[in-house]
Order: sequence, then C-alpha cells, then structure tokens
Amino acid sequence: MAGARTVRAGTNPEPTADAVRTAAAEVADPELAVGQAKFFQARPGGYGEGDEFIGLRVPQQRAIARRFAGIGPEPVVELLDSPVHEHRLIALFLLRAEFERASRTVDGEVAARRWVDLYLDAVRRGRVNNWDLVDSSADPVLGEHCYRHGELDVVLRHAHNEDLWIRRVGVMATFAYIKHGDAQALLAVAPLVRDDRRDLVQKAFGWMWREVGKRVDAATLLDYLEANAARMGRTALSYALEHRSPQERAYFRSLR
Repeated sequence: MAGARTVRAGTNPEPTADAVRTAAAEVADPELAVGQAKFFQARPGGYGEGDEFIGLRVPQQRAIARRFAGIGPEPVVELLDSPVHEHRLIALFLLRAEFERASRTVDGEVAARRWVDLYLDAVRRGRVNNWDLVDSSADPVLGEHCYRHGELDVVLRHAHNEDLWIRRVGVMATFAYIKHGDAQALLAVAPLVRDDRRDLVQKAFGWMWREVGKRVDAATLLDYLEANAARMGRTALSYALEHRSPQERAYFRSLR
C-alpha cells in the first residue's frame, strides 16, 4: 500500500526545493490525501479552503526535513510558497531546524534572526495558514526567539491581529515562555484573545492555560479563571480545565 512506504535511505540529495518536492512525491499517497483534505477543511468555506494535499504523514515529512539539513533560505521560501500543504509543513520543519542550529552557535545570532525574519514574512504573507503549520512553528521559532531577546511586543502584535492564523501564531508563541516557567506572555496576550469565539483561537487559548497549570503553577491558572471564567468561551474554558478536579471544573463552569 502506498501509505506504508517510507522515505528511502541514502546520501543527502542536493538541498533544493525541487529535491524536497521530489522526495515528497516519492512517498505521496493520493488516497491519504483525500482524507487529509477533509480533516484540514480544504472544502469551500472551510478554514483550509483551497489547500492542496499529496498525502504524507507527519513522520514522513519530518524524515524528509532531516534529509535536507543545511538547506538555505531560498529553497525554504520556495517551499513555503507552494500550494501543497505538505511542502509548507516540511519547509517549516526545515526552518525550525536551521533556526535551532544557528541559535546553538556562538556566532549564529545573525543567522538565527534571519530565519525568524523569514518566518515572520511567511506568516504575514499567509503561508503559515493552518493549525498544524502554526503549532509546529510559532512556539519553537517565534516564541523562543522573543523569549530570549525580550521581544514580547512581537508576540502581542500577532495576538492583536484579527487574522485567524496570525492571531493563533501570537497565542501559540506564548508556549515557549510557558515551557520556561513564565506565564507573563500568556497573561499579556489574554485580554487580546479572550473574547474571540473562533474555535481555533478558543482551543489554542484554553490549551495554553492548561499548560500554565501543568508547567508553571496551578495558582496562576486558578487565579486567572477566578477572574475570567465568566467571560471565557466554553471551548477555551473546557481546555483550560482538562487536568483539574471534577469539583474545580464544576465550580468554574458555574461561573459562566
């Protein structure tokens, strides 16, 4: 069956966008692509309207990205401009890997910032335009960069934007701060997104509060909910309460 094929082992091909697309085509599964288009709502009126799929699973895409380690910015931009969803996700895996590689070197700060700028441009141009694309990149690239360099204003600017995907980038970027034990970014973002009832904003917002309760401290989560549960959407509140006791869940839901 085509979906069972794996990326072929061997020496790394020339790191070009064409080589990446060829590697993706070798393991593409058209039958899987049909299901993915439905799952990511590529239908007219769906949040992924017009997106194209060739049928790759995420582990396959990660494996392709590993094969092309060391790729330059130009091929990544070319892949981000592809109408094919998997090409863009592979591009973001590549971008993240190159950002992290540059960040680990003593003299790599200029290169790391160049990758962040490339990412910001892709977000602005609408190339990071589905929830998996956002969630695989906003935290480890933009969020991590902003945490390291004290650039919370960049996160807030994205969370303030009315565009669905740009706003989700802003929310998900706070995950980097949360992983460092810092809830201040989410507290700053919260007033900008709390009243947004779009499902994909609600889920990200509630998810980040759940993570604050797990990774920072429960008191910060519970204090926020005490003050804001009455105005939160049901979806966000449900996500935030996922790991709380039945009594806590019942209490905070009663505040709505």
